Amino acid sequence: MKVLKLAAVIDASGNLRLDIPTELSSGAVDVVVVVNPSIPDTSQTKSYDFSDLAGRLSWQGDSIAQIRKLRDEW
Repeated sequence: MKVLKLAAVIDASGNLRLDIPTELSSGAVDVVVVVNPSIPDTSQTKSYDFSDLAGRLSWQGDSIAQIRKLRDEW
């Protein structure tokens, strides 16, 4: 088994092309590809920040009984 690490670019159509010379003899091989983005994807929309609601909501009922009920459903 041989582990190779290299930088690559995904083209505009979303394809990743790899041309890797190896010292292996010809024949069938298993290939595992792990894609880890180098630049974080900032196009994702941020989720709502619920911190402004902290302490403003009040629970009506027995919270412990509700938790037990939910756990019993599992």
